[in-house]
Amino acid sequence: MKGRKLTEEDFYEPFADWLVNELEECTKAIPVGGNTFRDKWGTPDVIGIREARRSDIIKPPTEIVAAELKLDIGGLITAFGQACAYKLFAHRSYIVIPGTDSEDDISRLDSLARIFGIGLILFSCDDPKQPEFSIRARAARHEPDIFYVNRYLSLIEDDLF
Repeated sequence: MKGRKLTEEDFYEPFADWLVNELEECTKAIPVGGNTFRDKWGTPDVIGIREARRSDIIKPPTEIVAAELKLDIGGLITAFGQACAYKLFAHRSYIVIPGTDSEDDISRLDSLARIFGIGLILFSCDDPKQPEFSIRARAARHEPDIFYVNRYLSLIEDDLF
């Protein structure tokens, strides 16, 4: 990574892996980003699903998890708005920001996230191979609008399911 400025996209895949393997919030997660949903409400940077495992005695319904990752502290309010919008189609929504942001900004975002049931994840933005993700607030589960769930997931169905 030396000689090249790191971008948000460099952290999408490591975060998707962390959602599955460490946080165990998803059974599968993929980087999406860009304008995949072709909508002014935005496309999450990472989206995942949590499906029942074959070994589960009681089979829970499938859940959708969406995340917005920001490297720039100037984008915290935008990230919060995007994470709110993702609640239209996701059961859980996360904001992922550098832990080096000012403690005042992190505390405010943490408070807002908890009020709205959005999860907050902090990470080290120095090296995508060692992002050291840590959970500050877990996302609350809620029921999204099934119209938007089907509308957006149909665009990435082959990659996610």
